[in-house]
Amino acid sequence: MTGQRQPGWLRVTDEPSPSGHPTPSLTVAGAAARTRPALFDALAVALDLPGHFGRNWDALADVLAERLDAGPLTLEVTDAGLLLADEPSGQLGTLLDVVGGVSAGAREPVRLVLRDTPQALPALRLRLSAVLGGCGVAVPPGGVAR
Repeated sequence: MTGQRQPGWLRVTDEPSPSGHPTPSLTVAGAAARTRPALFDALAVALDLPGHFGRNWDALADVLAERLDAGPLTLEVTDAGLLLADEPSGQLGTLLDVVGGVSAGAREPVRLVLRDTPQALPALRLRLSAVLGGCGVAVPPGGVAR
């Protein structure tokens, strides 16, 4: 993927979440999702998933695809530099693969917005670049990568 652009469903920013956004948005705190089990727990709450949610990557792909049947979805992660920070980097890559796969097959758009401070964005950008195979995740002045 070297030299390719960042996926269209992924946004990295230090800007605050806009109010009154037309697409429903669910927020997860990266600090509460430092591990894979914690991420699944946080998503289960944010997405109001049933107790039998399998808490694995395949189950997440299934529930995201089902959720998109109801309309577009934006999943925001605040303090995103902490997202899966206590896991091997491949876990962040798997999360991105899941969201990208769901995005590719869905009739409604899904978007993953990773928000953090300007000071934390360079480290987050490096992590994303590593798991995306080096494709551009540059954050220009103003903080928005598209």
